[in-house]
Amino acid sequence: MFEPLMARLQVPRQGGGRARTRPDRVRADKAYSSRAIRTHLRRRGIRAVIPEPADQAEHRKRRGSRGGRPPAFHAQDYRGRNVIERSFNQLKQWRGIATRFDKLATLYRAAILIHDAIT
Repeated sequence: MFEPLMARLQVPRQGGGRARTRPDRVRADKAYSSRAIRTHLRRRGIRAVIPEPADQAEHRKRRGSRGGRPPAFHAQDYRGRNVIERSFNQLKQWRGIATRFDKLATLYRAAILIHDAIT
């Protein structure tokens, strides 16, 4: 689910021009701390601001020197994630999106775009 989302991502440029498809960094919560996601981001040169869950840290420490270093994490940068959470919560207040009446992905995406246009 993460890789198709990243494939559709577009970051608008400040002075106009074609949108970038690679953001500077990705802020996410602990649920997105899988090895596959971190590898995907590293391959594309995107900095990950994702905290390491306690169970992953314990497994890594249990392996000793073979467990590797903990992933980089910038706590100050992670604090900006609340803006993203608030925007998702505002979006979920719209009943059509919260209940997911539209079963087709294209219709669901269209509802999100309409909501963005009217707010």
